[in-house]
Amino acid sequence: MNASGKYAFVCMFIVMGVANCGAQEKKIKRSDLPVPVEKTVAQESRGATIRGFSEEKQKTGIYYEVEMTVNGHERDVLIDQTGAIAEVEDEVAVGALPPAVRDGLLAKAGKGKIAKVESITKHEKLVAYEADVATAGKKSEVQVGPDGRTLDHEE
Repeated sequence: MNASGKYAFVCMFIVMGVANCGAQEKKIKRSDLPVPVEKTVAQESRGATIRGFSEEKQKTGIYYEVEMTVNGHERDVLIDQTGAIAEVEDEVAVGALPPAVRDGLLAKAGKGKIAKVESITKHEKLVAYEADVATAGKKSEVQVGPDGRTLDHEE
């Protein structure tokens, strides 16, 4: 294979890899939701503005996410195929955070600026807070536990 052929071969794999990366989550319409998921969405979205839906394939199964705005704050709800809520991410104002959580996120952000904070609740238990951080034009995320301490693993 000549240099040009090798280049095309490598590019093909890069393109295929990028295409497969997006296969884990895809945007869908409300009409694509299974009936049990739709029932949960109807309950959870009362008084909210729905921004969109997606289907996520994870190791543990297929999940559906509804992205909403409630009282001016973002709220994302991840629902399993049976309609059970697996995870909720609620936007939280930095000023409304418990002091230990705020201090923990600020410490992890370092010189970065916190843009948005969300609480993460799994199976009705608050497990973490996550902040979007901007540092010198780069974006990243940091997490702390409900007590403001470093987590053993990311949620």
